[in-house]
Amino acid sequence: MASSRRHRVLSASLLLCAAALTCVSGSLGPITTNGQNYSKVCDPARFASMGLDMRGFRYCDASLPYPDRAKDLVGRLTLEEKVRNLGDRAEGAARVGLPPYRWWGEALHGVSDTGPGGTWFGDVVPGATSFPLVINSAAAFNETLWRAIGGAVSTEIRAMYNLGHAELTYWSPNINVVRDPRWGRASETPGEDPFLVGRYAVSFVRAMQDLHEHDGATGAADADPFSRPIKVSSCCKHYAAYDVDAWFTADRYTFDAKVEERDMIETFERPFEMCVRDGDASCVMCSYNRINGVPACADARLLTETVRDAWQLHGYIVSDCDSVRVMVRDAKWLGYNGVEATAAAMKAGLDLDCGMFWEGAQDFFTAFGLDAVRQGKLRESEVDNALKNLYVVLMRLGFFDGIPELESLGATDVCTEAHKELAADGARQGMVLIKNDHGRLPLKAANSVALVGLLQHINASDVMLGDYRGKPCRVVTPYDGISKVAKTTSMHACDKGACGAPGGWVKTVDATIVVAGLNMSVEKEGNDREDLLLPWNQTNWINAVAEASPDPIILVIISAGGVDISFAQNNSKIGAIVWAGYPGEEGGTAIADVLFGKYNPGGRLPLTWYTNEYIGKIPMTSMALRPVADKGYPGRTYKFYGGSEVLYPFGHGLSYTSFSYASATTGASVAVKVGAWESCKQLTYKPGTSASPACPAVSVAGHGCQEEVSFELTVANVGGMDGSHVLAVYTVPPAEVDDAPRKQLVAFQRVFVPAGGAVQVPFKLNVCKAFAIVEETAYTVVPSGVSTVLVGDDALSFSFPVKIELAAA
Repeated sequence: MASSRRHRVLSASLLLCAAALTCVSGSLGPITTNGQNYSKVCDPARFASMGLDMRGFRYCDASLPYPDRAKDLVGRLTLEEKVRNLGDRAEGAARVGLPPYRWWGEALHGVSDTGPGGTWFGDVVPGATSFPLVINSAAAFNETLWRAIGGAVSTEIRAMYNLGHAELTYWSPNINVVRDPRWGRASETPGEDPFLVGRYAVSFVRAMQDLHEHDGATGAADADPFSRPIKVSSCCKHYAAYDVDAWFTADRYTFDAKVEERDMIETFERPFEMCVRDGDASCVMCSYNRINGVPACADARLLTETVRDAWQLHGYIVSDCDSVRVMVRDAKWLGYNGVEATAAAMKAGLDLDCGMFWEGAQDFFTAFGLDAVRQGKLRESEVDNALKNLYVVLMRLGFFDGIPELESLGATDVCTEAHKELAADGARQGMVLIKNDHGRLPLKAANSVALVGLLQHINASDVMLGDYRGKPCRVVTPYDGISKVAKTTSMHACDKGACGAPGGWVKTVDATIVVAGLNMSVEKEGNDREDLLLPWNQTNWINAVAEASPDPIILVIISAGGVDISFAQNNSKIGAIVWAGYPGEEGGTAIADVLFGKYNPGGRLPLTWYTNEYIGKIPMTSMALRPVADKGYPGRTYKFYGGSEVLYPFGHGLSYTSFSYASATTGASVAVKVGAWESCKQLTYKPGTSASPACPAVSVAGHGCQEEVSFELTVANVGGMDGSHVLAVYTVPPAEVDDAPRKQLVAFQRVFVPAGGAVQVPFKLNVCKAFAIVEETAYTVVPSGVSTVLVGDDALSFSFPVKIELAAA
């Protein structure tokens, strides 16, 4: 049934329910068949309405394992019917009781209506909670927050699904590492560190999918992962080495990422491995680009050998939308036509082809799958396997049988006050105080405030929501939020070209707040930046306002990627800088709470902010993370760049209070027993290093990995204001090891400490996970020697050595 028809049927029912205030059980549902709505596929009444007897279809026998049921369903389909269900707009097969299904859903930071109509707003669901962009949430360094947001999003999805407004499969989160500061999609991601990105993925996916907190835990009741019910299917994308969209002549459709194996394992694959292994994601999306000559969506080594076999994916693999067509039309890979590209992708392990949704468009699998089989380029059994992977996921979601505990969710569970407050709290936690000279913030008393900046930033009803947004419950702009706190707020909006000379108003107010930054026309999917500067002459008029003001002004930056605001850092008349990111629908409230001291900022930058000079030293298309000496490339991210063009380092963030560290730990030693079945691995040492130990390193893959390093840190708030503090734990490899990371994040925790109080925070580091490095041979190894545990940064830090000795068991 066409989407518009389905929407009309459901809208009529919803309006009747709204008018009556109550709805008869079963009168609404996500599955429309012959004008009636049902809550599940395997409803005897639904089959009867189609002239079928459900008892004759084993795939509706709830006593059977899901894989057996999926096998039965696929076995009933003709080849033509199978092919018509390989695209994101699956047609179903009424002959056997299978309804259509729309796979494409987006929930990056709230329920979005991006896509071909599977999710839609209207009637009793006018909008959904729009949380801060992912880069903001990452800045909170708080897994509890990430799980809360993921849980709220999945609850709203299930509520909308029950009302016929949503499907159950959502292609979020985006967990590509931000390798280059110019990448346009930085707002969608958790930043530049693969461990941070991976932990975000695990937290968000678990919250989206898990019905209960124990799901997936060791000893959980549902031992078979293919039978574990899930709330909403979450998909980690875009796999892999994808972070070039459109940079001068390079674009994502034709870009061939030249990636070394070490970088692939250490950086590009790691978040996805964590997402699948630890998050138990039910979907992985492959990317447009090629990797070392092979399209990601047609690479059997990436899809089947790695994701499905090595990492044990319990779900399906989908293409980024139109990726299979891109192989033929743009990359012109191997001169393949549609039939050949379809066969290559499916044989590599791709289960579902997302096509584009313009009028008349068709995904490649649906268009060419039949011919691929008939021409002998693809086996029908390979089509069968793909469909089984898809239908098992739908069965786990309750699409066929329902999930009773979720069926009571409805319109009152969307845009709840609790969810709106969570959106505000998420925005507050992600705010980063970048500069605060002489305690300019918080504003303790400001009867009158001048709010200056581009109208799109001051009245940021659109900008704050970022990309992949839905329709928000409401929007609180910076002007709205600040106006609720200050007695009088005057707004001075600038055009993009000029702000005009500051008038007398700048001398008559208690505080001047400038809101500046970027928007989605500058950094977005399909649009990488060419520089790191503020556009639209903002630098000049910010300096002019600062010069005219009798007191230091406050600067609020709205952006995802780093911006070269060295002019503001070095200007004493700009007293404080707050990075607000893209803070979502409640952003104005969060900004006001931080500026006026209702909330003490504790966020940390999840990206390195560089000066503009940095990008002149390395092209965006160079995929190497480490410095490339023969080309003069300086290295990327905090892990491998140690140059002078850093404006604010990864993890930078100030507070309105002060903290101190104390610990009884002064060092640790770990004896790693190397079993007879294991072999020692070599390390690359710096020139001039004395003789290496008998066993330089041991491979993580073959080791039991039971060794741990434990310590406890006391965090004291020695200032005068309650506040949260992020403990970032890094390890530093032995100094003699060459080409190792400068340091690497291995743990983090955000803690609240009242003024004058202290908390004890324990850490337990698994040696294989926390101290391992990836050698140039691409082996992940634990090196022998003295590593260092480092907590914090240059402003406040604690460290101790860890001696790791490798010896025969």
